[in-house]
Amino acid sequence: MSSKSPILIINGEPHSIFIELLIKSLKKLKNLNRPIILICSNDILKKHSKKFNFKFKINIVNENYSNIKKKKINLINVDYNRFNFSNKKISSYTNTYIQKSFDIALNLTKKKNINCILNGPISKRTFLKGKFRGITEYLAKKTRTKNPVMLIYNKYLSVSPLTTHIPINKVDREIKKNIIINKIMKIDNFYKNILKKRAKIAVTGLNPHCESFEKRNKEKNEIVPAIKFLKKKKIDVNGPFPADTIFLRNNLKKFNVIFGMYHDQVLGPMKTLFGFNAINITLGLPFIRVSPDHGPNIKMLGKNLSDASSLIDSLKFLEKYAN
Repeated sequence: MSSKSPILIINGEPHSIFIELLIKSLKKLKNLNRPIILICSNDILKKHSKKFNFKFKINIVNENYSNIKKKKINLINVDYNRFNFSNKKISSYTNTYIQKSFDIALNLTKKKNINCILNGPISKRTFLKGKFRGITEYLAKKTRTKNPVMLIYNKYLSVSPLTTHIPINKVDREIKKNIIINKIMKIDNFYKNILKKRAKIAVTGLNPHCESFEKRNKEKNEIVPAIKFLKKKKIDVNGPFPADTIFLRNNLKKFNVIFGMYHDQVLGPMKTLFGFNAINITLGLPFIRVSPDHGPNIKMLGKNLSDASSLIDSLKFLEKYAN
């Protein structure tokens, strides 16, 4: 095996555009210096390879994971024989396949000390079934990780929501000083230790203009005390700033991370500025977990029209920064 940690790729939802995008990405990125281990159905990979004229050499990995090759796609086959390009519906039938794929990946990170995972999209409704808010929380539970951090990363600007996939009327109760501190420290460590640069972090308030509308003032009671504590730790953090102006051009010159209180507060402006030119990174796990910023998009399955930019950026990121 190469001295560099392999990039471990999980197919995710089999009826998605992910394998099409992976093929497009690998055609473009011909000089990756890390082995690739793909956890996927061999049948799915063969059908995509034929449809999209992909002729990369495939190495079937043995049970001991001892035959990893650098210049091949190292395939760990997970049986799934119901795939076809005409199926435009996601069902719970795929859950066993997805569950097994993630279990293999998590086992590999321990057995082979692999420190980076890239996963394709899944359907939250059919796979997670309301038990988890997203794959971030699913992997946190599997690895016994507290307070994982969702970071939507772009080399010019990244955003991170304190709360992720929860209803807006539940956000208020989850804004706590200690959680803000914990998550911002993880972001600062990531920038310092992995990206080798200084994080310049802006924190938004919860209320419009950071004003107080009731006694339970989250800015005064939770956000401001968290920022003061972090400043004492020599972390470059400022705020709280009103969310409606922090994304203005002059403000963005001062920061490379914006930490918000809820999902759409920061992801909406981020996608307006950069489209899907960003990658989803989970911080705080025992490994770096990266996911391209797109969903299954089953309606586009097999049409060869999907943009692989986010997946290409994900692979480039792991190539450069994973240990």
